[in-house]
Amino acid sequence: MAWTTPRLDPERSRRRQQLLAELAGARAVRQRVRPQRVRSERLRELIATRRRVAG
Repeated sequence: MAWTTPRLDPERSRRRQQLLAELAGARAVRQRVRPQRVRSERLRELIATRRRVAG
């Protein structure tokens, strides 16, 4: 018996493509935001360290 893949209906295929596009967009946003978050966390650490040393 040969394996056959059932054809997806067009609506399901369209929704799947839309979901994958949204996930890719969300991933791109996270990758853009992450460096800013790292910089701000590092700055907070430096300020806290300086306060400890000065205080």
